[in-house]
Amino acid sequence: MRTPCRRLTTFALAAVASFALVVPAAAQAPSAEEREVIAATQRLFDAMAACDEAAIRALTVPEGRFYRVTVGADRPPSSVTLDEFATSFGKCGRKMLERMWAPQVRVHKGIATLWAPYDFWLNGAFSHCGIDSFELVKVGDGWKLTGGTYTMERDGCAPSPLGPPK
Repeated sequence: MRTPCRRLTTFALAAVASFALVVPAAAQAPSAEEREVIAATQRLFDAMAACDEAAIRALTVPEGRFYRVTVGADRPPSSVTLDEFATSFGKCGRKMLERMWAPQVRVHKGIATLWAPYDFWLNGAFSHCGIDSFELVKVGDGWKLTGGTYTMERDGCAPSPLGPPK
């Protein structure tokens, strides 16, 4: 016969095991591949900040495409190929900073998606916020962005958990 203490211990272990099954993947530490996907996306943001067209080309697949959904605008989404995107940084002449936080990454056999809130600063002033949703593929020299969609939101942006840029 089980004692009340032993029944409580058994119940507690079952409860902990059940909870572990329902904890979302985003709450778990990212895997090495997920960290690589996040790092590749961050390198894109760093290349944008440096207006480094060559680095952007090295991180993207030229025939891929970015789509922008401008929230609050009465117009359809716009798009640009990743080749056109890279070219636009050849003579950018502006200071840009894009920051993401709480990225959610999914990886499966050489493909990945990254979904994260972001804020964007232009010439030191806040410009907009939104959600980035990127697709990536693993190639010989690492992860490359193949495309994605992002929202551009000028109103209703919550303060970034990263605080103001330095």
